[in-house]
Amino acid sequence: MSCEHKPWQASMPEDQFERMRAISNAPSPVGLEAAMTTGVLAPYVEGFMPKGWSIRKFRGNAGIVIDTAPDKTDAFTVMVIGHADKIRLQVRSIGKDGKIWVNSDSFLPTTLIGHEVRLFSEDPDQPGRYRVIDGGTIEALGAIHFAPAGVRDGSKGIGAKKLYLELQLHGEDRKKQVEALGIRAGDSLLLNRPIRAGFAPDTFQGAYLDNGLGCFVVVEIARLLAEAGGLKNVRYLGAAATHEEIGRQGSRVLAGELRPDVVIACDVNHDYDAAPGIADRRFEPLAMGKGFTLSVGAVASAGLNAIIQQVAKEHDIPVQISLVGRDMGTDAMAGVFASIDAAATSIGFPIRNMHTISESGHTGDVLAALHGLVETLRHMDAMNDGAGIGSDDLIASHPRLDLAEGLGHLPVVDE
Repeated sequence: MSCEHKPWQASMPEDQFERMRAISNAPSPVGLEAAMTTGVLAPYVEGFMPKGWSIRKFRGNAGIVIDTAPDKTDAFTVMVIGHADKIRLQVRSIGKDGKIWVNSDSFLPTTLIGHEVRLFSEDPDQPGRYRVIDGGTIEALGAIHFAPAGVRDGSKGIGAKKLYLELQLHGEDRKKQVEALGIRAGDSLLLNRPIRAGFAPDTFQGAYLDNGLGCFVVVEIARLLAEAGGLKNVRYLGAAATHEEIGRQGSRVLAGELRPDVVIACDVNHDYDAAPGIADRRFEPLAMGKGFTLSVGAVASAGLNAIIQQVAKEHDIPVQISLVGRDMGTDAMAGVFASIDAAATSIGFPIRNMHTISESGHTGDVLAALHGLVETLRHMDAMNDGAGIGSDDLIASHPRLDLAEGLGHLPVVDE
C-alpha cells in the first residue's frame, strides 16, 4: 500500500500558498472589491480555464462568477461562494489639529491601536481615480501617560469614537495639510499585514483571512476541475461576491441572476476550542487543524449535507459539524434572499482572532475544504449511473423523521 499523503493530509505547496497570499492581500474593502475580483482572480482564472468557460461580471457590483458551462443554462448548477469584500475603517472627519478621525466598523477598537494601515482616497479632481497613502497608524490616546486611570489599569476600554489615523504630520495648519491630500469622509482604510507562515507547522497568520480564504477555494476548485477535464453534467459557478460584511448584499444578486440549484458558502469559522473565556457558553469544540466545518441549522439542507459528509467519509477528508441558529451568517443565505429554490449549506475553516490583524488558520483545513468540495462536485457529476445529479435527487433527500428507527437502550456492560 502506498504511504503517499493525500493533498489534504500534506503541507500546502509553496506556489499554492503564494496564490492564497496574493488573493488575501488584494485591497478590496466593502464596495471596492475589484482589486481582488478583476485584478487578481479573473486574470488567474483566465490563465487556465478551458475554451467554453466564461467569467461573468455585473453592472451594480464588482463580483465575478466563473461559469464552466455558460451555454448549458438548463444543467444542474452548483454555486460556491466566497466573498471578496473586507471589513474596513472609514474616515469620519478631520479635526482642527489634523487628526483624521475614523470609525471602527466591525473591529474591536482596542485591537486596532498602533497597527499600520493603508488609506485609499478618491481624487476629488478626478472622480473614480484613487490614490493610496501608506505609513499611517491607528491611534486613540497618544500614550499611556495621557490615558484615564480606568484605561491604564484595564478596567475600562477604548471607545470607538476615540480612533484616529496618525500620519505624523507636523508644522502649521495641519488640517489644511490633510485637506490638501484630498482625504475626505468615507475614504477606506485597510490593515496592512499580508499573511505569512505561522510558528506551528502548516499554520499561517495575518489580516483578512476573512474572506480571502473563501475566494481562494472558489478559484482553486475551478483550477482542479479544469486540470481534470471539467465536469460532464454539473455546471459549476465559482462566485466571488461583494458586500457580504454589510448584510450579504452581493451574493443575493449573483444567485438571483444565475438561479443555481445548490448554493454553498465558503467562509471562515471560529476555533472555539482555543477561544479564551468562553467555556461556560458551551460552544461546539471546532478547532484548527481538524478539518473543514459544515453548518447544520438555519436553512442548511440536510440532504445536501448528507452528500457532502458521505463524500468526505469515502475520501477520508476530516469534517467538523458547526451549529448555526436562525441565520447561517454567510452567503449560504443567498438563495433565500433572492427567493429562489436552492439547496444550501455553508462550509468553513476554523480560525483564531477573527476580525483582527493577526487572524490565524491551518492550511490543512483549507485544503480539506477545497478537496471536499471538488470531490462532492465529481460525485454529483457521476450520480445516476453517470447521468448526473438532478433536482429530484434533492427533493427526495429531505429526511423523514417519522420514519426514524428506534435506538433502544444502551446494552449493559459487565464489569
